[in-house]
Amino acid sequence: MADPIPRRDEVTVFYDGACPVCAREIAFYRDRRGAEGLAWVDVSREPTQPGLDRAAALARFHARLPDGRLVSGAAAFAEVWRRVPGLRWLGRLVAWGPVTPLAELAYRGFLRVRRLWR
Repeated sequence: MADPIPRRDEVTVFYDGACPVCAREIAFYRDRRGAEGLAWVDVSREPTQPGLDRAAALARFHARLPDGRLVSGAAAFAEVWRRVPGLRWLGRLVAWGPVTPLAELAYRGFLRVRRLWR
């Protein structure tokens, strides 16, 4: 369940908890040291926030950054990974200009396969 009032420095992560692969991956992140700065919203059970409708939230992984910007897909994963010790290197790599489009392409491929698990 998400924190009711996000901290100013917190990233809010919107994920589809009804997707078994997605739920397992989020559980992995939540259990990591350093994940305290992430608020988790399971959009299959909880309402989303203004600027993100339920259908969009269920279709792609999203994160709201402390400055209010909403990012999705590989960019959202990069933001999560950059905040979790042990995965920061991966977040920096995915956020690096030349790698970002490739990571997004891989994420879109995953989305096609994910439909089979729902």
